[in-house]
Amino acid sequence: MTIKNTQRKTITPPAKQQGVALMIVLMIVALVAVLATEMGTRLQLQVQRTMNLKDNNQAYWYAMGAEAFARKSIQSLIEESPDVISIDQAWAQEFSYPLENGGLTANLEDLQACFNLNAITSGSASGAGNTGGSGNIGASNTTEAMDAFHTMLLSLSVDGLDNYTADTLRDSLADWVDEDDRMRPYGAEDSEYESREFPYLAANGPLASKSELRIINGVSPQWLGALMPLVCVIPDYDELKINVNTLEQEDAPLLAGLTGLDIQQATSLISSRPQNGWDEINDFLSEPSIQALNLTSTRQDWFAVKTEYFMLHTKTQYNKATFKLSTVFHVNADTGVSIVNREFGGTY
Repeated sequence: MTIKNTQRKTITPPAKQQGVALMIVLMIVALVAVLATEMGTRLQLQVQRTMNLKDNNQAYWYAMGAEAFARKSIQSLIEESPDVISIDQAWAQEFSYPLENGGLTANLEDLQACFNLNAITSGSASGAGNTGGSGNIGASNTTEAMDAFHTMLLSLSVDGLDNYTADTLRDSLADWVDEDDRMRPYGAEDSEYESREFPYLAANGPLASKSELRIINGVSPQWLGALMPLVCVIPDYDELKINVNTLEQEDAPLLAGLTGLDIQQATSLISSRPQNGWDEINDFLSEPSIQALNLTSTRQDWFAVKTEYFMLHTKTQYNKATFKLSTVFHVNADTGVSIVNREFGGTY
């Protein structure tokens, strides 16, 4: 009888299969390492993002605190000096305050010490035509505010801003602000702006910011920087009102444009202003150089010795975060000081 050997043989995998298994293991290890690195990087970004949000939020609230303090300070100013606001008062000084891990800088600006661009079409037609580069503008096409703006431009005495350019900007600004589509002799409406490389339309409404001036026909970067400090935009306000007590010598072209004084006379009048400002507007209008001009009643109404609109420029820093805020305040005898506009970012 034959006995069969039932013992099983051990099967050894080929060497090639062992190499493949090792490769798979190494690939898995590499994949896990890549995933771990990616997760670590994302975690670091999330932590940094959270820290940035925290720092920006803190800088924001520092700015809001400065705004609340400025509002209270303006209210106190109006209560202490309701009839006269002047540049020598404490509100006109730049305010700096160190903070933990940062700092705060704030500057309060009189928005009625500049030409309100939205008032360009206000007032009645000027009594005399303004002859521009082609000499064919009639009196019915300009208001006294437009004439004042034109004179202010020429008073800047900068290269590239001649009489024709001043005519063009004056009429184009008026066309930009007014609601109709009728083009003034040197102005521009939709047809002009639609023909440009990057077309757009005229606003046919008030400017939202003075930076909007850059896209209006006739403006050149060559001299825009000299004009910007003299102009402003007041939200929901299209009147021209200038506090003569807050004008500085750099504002002489503005005063020259509004009155008709030459630049030397305007500079002299500002520098000779009483230390605490004129107590009443009649004191200013009684100055010999002003009396000699025989200003119309419209132009006399442009001047005042107090202010209804202020703008606060605030810049705060906390760690690596920087926050900028511009706030417009309106002073009302009945309702007190209110905030009419906030603009975040920008330059300061």
